[in-house]
Amino acid sequence: MNDMITIALSKGRIFKDTVPLLAHAGIQPLEDPESSRKLILETNLPDVRLVIVRASDVPTYVQYAGADLGVAGKDVLLEHGGEGLYEPLDLNIARCRLMVAGPKQPSETRGRLRIATKYVNSTRRYFAEQGRQVEIIKLYGSMELAPLVGMADRIVDVVDTGNTLRANGLEPQEHIMDISSRLIVNKASMKMKHEKVKRIIDRLAEAVAGSSGS
Repeated sequence: MNDMITIALSKGRIFKDTVPLLAHAGIQPLEDPESSRKLILETNLPDVRLVIVRASDVPTYVQYAGADLGVAGKDVLLEHGGEGLYEPLDLNIARCRLMVAGPKQPSETRGRLRIATKYVNSTRRYFAEQGRQVEIIKLYGSMELAPLVGMADRIVDVVDTGNTLRANGLEPQEHIMDISSRLIVNKASMKMKHEKVKRIIDRLAEAVAGSSGS
């Protein structure tokens, strides 16, 4: 079991975008996590398995050796802090933007702006760098609701098409950073399972170079 390579992935867009890259590395899951209830998925390789966890938990699983490698958005990594991790590769998938968004006609604000977000660290860092004092309200989802019920003046969230914002009368207002998903590696695994881990990193790097060049 010590030679087993475990890769942590989250369901949805990251999984779908990662599968073709893994295929280039010769790794194919035997089941689809959207239809399977299993949290550990076998692959076509006897010494490689996938674990399916929440996107925000991927760095923690890799940090504490629940997985040797993982795929996580840069937004998630910035919130996590990156302790105990290498980040050798930008996979250039699941691309989006971290944005400040708010109502098209903002109401008058008294005192500090209230910002609703689950990206507390990135939001605090962004406004601090600008010398703007804000009050941050941590939410775990449905950020768009906060300005609509008067709980917050703005939100900070990842934006892909912007359709959800527009549907709720909000618009992107400030661009904080571009986001993409990164390959992360447990530092101990990089040493103890170096050959296997390095082979996967190299093949994924080939796949990324091939897809960006096509």
